[in-house]
Amino acid sequence: MRRKITLAVLILVTFLLQTTVFQFLSIASVTPNLLLILTSSFGLMRGKKEGLWVGFFCGLAIDLLYGNLFGFYALLYMYMGYISGFFYKVFYDEDIKVPMVLIAASDLVYSLLVYVLQFLLRVRLDFPAYLRHIILPEMVYTMVLSLIVYRLLFKINQKLTEYEMEGQQSPWLRR
Repeated sequence: MRRKITLAVLILVTFLLQTTVFQFLSIASVTPNLLLILTSSFGLMRGKKEGLWVGFFCGLAIDLLYGNLFGFYALLYMYMGYISGFFYKVFYDEDIKVPMVLIAASDLVYSLLVYVLQFLLRVRLDFPAYLRHIILPEMVYTMVLSLIVYRLLFKINQKLTEYEMEGQQSPWLRR
């Protein structure tokens, strides 16, 4: 239960930070995708199922307040979390390279899918400009910010895991 409450608070705080504070910290009108960092991180740390659910609720938050097509972002984030969960077995605690590459790749795929499904279908064909001015700067900004955010999420996940393991021990084995 503690994990679910913590994840709900993390999703809410991350959503609020992404939609308020980081709008003012935009560089060349590009903001990092904190919700994608959260989704990919929990998919990587906890597996496909948790990545899927975290992604779904992150995307649902965007759909409820900003989405033109309800369920579009929920589906995208859900897939990103699920796919990140495939790398759960490759995950090493101290190594930041795997999460950074995974978050960068997730942001790239996410941005390409948003372009194809929302802009290309409306016959906006200036892909090189979109790639140069939106996709690549957002990917770099998200990847750089993931150095800080991922460490924090990793510590939170460690504490939750310790608490869960402590709760699974029998009462007379606890300290």
